[in-house]
Amino acid sequence: MSVNSDKVKIIFGLKIRQLRLDKKLSLSEVAEKSSLSISYLNEIEKGKKYPKTEKIMALSEALEIDYDSLVSLKLSKQLEPIAELLNSNILTELPLEIFGVEPSDFIELMSEAPAKISAFISTIIEISRNYDMRVEQFYFSVLRSYQEMYDNYFEDLEQSAQQFRKLFEISATTSPNEKLLAEILENFYGYHIEEFSKEEQPELVTIRSVYNPSTSKLLINKDLSTEQKTFTYGREIGYQFLQLKKRSFISSVIEVDSFEQVLNNFKASYFAGAILINKDILIDRLTYFFASPKWDENMFLSIMRLFNVTPEVFMHRLSNLMTSHFKINNLFFLRFNNQIDDDLFYLTKEMHLAKLHTPHGTALNEHYCRRWMSLTILKDLEKIQKEKGYDAEEVLCKAQVSEYIDTGNHYLVICLAKPSPPNLRMNSSVTLGFAIDDNLKSMAQFLPDSSLIHRKVNETCERCGAIDCAERMKPPYVLQKRQAREKIKESIAKLS
Repeated sequence: MSVNSDKVKIIFGLKIRQLRLDKKLSLSEVAEKSSLSISYLNEIEKGKKYPKTEKIMALSEALEIDYDSLVSLKLSKQLEPIAELLNSNILTELPLEIFGVEPSDFIELMSEAPAKISAFISTIIEISRNYDMRVEQFYFSVLRSYQEMYDNYFEDLEQSAQQFRKLFEISATTSPNEKLLAEILENFYGYHIEEFSKEEQPELVTIRSVYNPSTSKLLINKDLSTEQKTFTYGREIGYQFLQLKKRSFISSVIEVDSFEQVLNNFKASYFAGAILINKDILIDRLTYFFASPKWDENMFLSIMRLFNVTPEVFMHRLSNLMTSHFKINNLFFLRFNNQIDDDLFYLTKEMHLAKLHTPHGTALNEHYCRRWMSLTILKDLEKIQKEKGYDAEEVLCKAQVSEYIDTGNHYLVICLAKPSPPNLRMNSSVTLGFAIDDNLKSMAQFLPDSSLIHRKVNETCERCGAIDCAERMKPPYVLQKRQAREKIKESIAKLS
């Protein structure tokens, strides 16, 4: 949406419409007073036309406002939030077309009910400020909606990955390794790859990679695992092969300039996962896995180890193919970080295709349910590390059937937990949760297996009414407030 070129027309149209409504004039009355056609006035109010000087003068006389005030870009207080939105870079960068929204439709919506849209925008801005929501958080929320809308499967990126594998003669059964992808970057795309240590670059200790486009130099953290380096190279190839120009040059999100950066990072990452994990091989192995009458964590891990990928890349790839090829659409993905010897868990990534939105992140300082497998597996990993040493590259795999106390929703939850280098004191868990419905029951033959852990869970301690919960971290304050409000409403209802 080219708001910069259209902004003047939109603001002018909004002002004309607001002035006309304030004076309680119809389009035909303004048309008669200004000697302009009704259809032309309608186009002006919708931000599609900007009249010439003599017509603006005619409108200023008809609406009894001076010329300079009419052409000024300043809007009334009632419409200030719309001006703030138009002056921001959000609309210029959000590709509305990926959601099936035409820019003209958005403009028309603003022109049809500017005061209501203005109030709505003002509310969104206020909520964002109250929760200290940064613009990159907004962009990532939009990206999640985009993934959910397409069930996290994108055929164009799949085809591009297959073209790449064919171009570089990578066999269907091969998962490209670190050396091969590094050679492609250096020999085909002119990259210069250098590793750095925490001693050499102490300020970059938590950064995985930095790319300098002016020198084509890729600095990569020496402490990364082989799988992390392989993915980093694959993502860099994704930027080049897909010709994605607008991008972040730092692996970790420090600052985001535009939504296009976020979207292109997702595309390059998706591409990397697709070239590292050939979908046909994974589909074949998963078919055997889900046909097993017994839950087998070793079989699940053995499938992952066929490929040169981290657990997170593997689980993301699994989510792509569960929706597209197994028609299991009701799923969620979570990634938690946990510092060793710390009882705080940070949800750093989430995606919901189930539309049930439980479990989900909370903007409040609440405590996630300690019965979630996503959290318990991290403490299990920590216990092993204390016995074997923190340098051990242990990957745990566990599964659980979770029943949500409040909703009764059941999920098959599969979790992987591992250390998260370059931070040796940080562990991460990645989780795929599948709503247990008829589709999953017919596919996952191991669901009746008695060895599967079954647990009742909830969202957060503050919202949970379980009385006998040994894992509770905080009293159910939120639940108690809600129950108190319900009792007040019931008492008032009885008065009548």
